[in-house]
Amino acid sequence: MKMIVFDMDSTLIDAETIDELAAAAGVGDRVIEITERAMNGELDYGAALRERVGLLKGLSIERARHACESLPLMPGARELVDAARRMGYQTAIVTCGFMISARRIGEILGIDHVIANDLATNGGKLTGEVVGNLTEADSKARVLKDLAHQCGIDTSECITIGDGANDIYLFVNAGYSIAFNAKPVLKEYADAVVDQKDMRAIIPIIEKIEK
Repeated sequence: MKMIVFDMDSTLIDAETIDELAAAAGVGDRVIEITERAMNGELDYGAALRERVGLLKGLSIERARHACESLPLMPGARELVDAARRMGYQTAIVTCGFMISARRIGEILGIDHVIANDLATNGGKLTGEVVGNLTEADSKARVLKDLAHQCGIDTSECITIGDGANDIYLFVNAGYSIAFNAKPVLKEYADAVVDQKDMRAIIPIIEKIEK
């Protein structure tokens, strides 16, 4: 194994970025409900993403950035990423979330590759449109293949860690997958399941893979 690929929302951070942005826009309850159903696999992911982002229309970039500044890291995230680095892994964030938060989290944790969507803006406000290559249920699989190719490795040499239904295709295409505090639908595709909310619990799993 040569790379660990992390989901971000509810994985590396103890929050859903879009829910926090929705709270700032005054549409929190509506978006939280859609997010929960999408992560459980009850809704078409792409349609749910576009619907939620559409509800953010008019939110100022300044307020959006402020909402993302306080997103908390998941307990143990620093320790896990540091351990992965010591073991020689490349690290990546592949998220259907947004660069407005993913870039900051990547910098804080020292992640090698950060891939996320962007929120379209006009006149200092969000337009309610999402731009990027991670807008459909199977998008993460395509991005994983592209990233692995760029890094000169195979997807079978990647460990993936995630929590929601949109990680299913990521799990299916990786060499080893870990469901972290995950929805039941994702656990079915995982090689290992961690139900405690502490990413340090993943370290011994990776050490065992190494052996």
